[in-house]
Amino acid sequence: MRAVITVAGKDRVGIIASVTQALAQHNVNVLDITQTILPPDFFTMVMLVDAGQCAVPFGELADIMSNLGKDLGLSIHAQREDTFEAMHRI
Repeated sequence: MRAVITVAGKDRVGIIASVTQALAQHNVNVLDITQTILPPDFFTMVMLVDAGQCAVPFGELADIMSNLGKDLGLSIHAQREDTFEAMHRI
């Protein structure tokens, strides 16, 4: 099962490392990643991941990522790919 993870907030060292480490701990593979810094220091990242072998149910993973975001002062959301696509279809 593929999922989309979005991250947004003030840029600082270690954001990508923290997010990917949390995913790796739950056996989630990063398939694609894009990130950008919007002036002056707003960090955004979108990741496509394979959560098919995730060690916890997807709802729990979404909660883990959201809580990580709170700990880091960021907004982190995880959605199933089909849900993400349905929400962004015109």
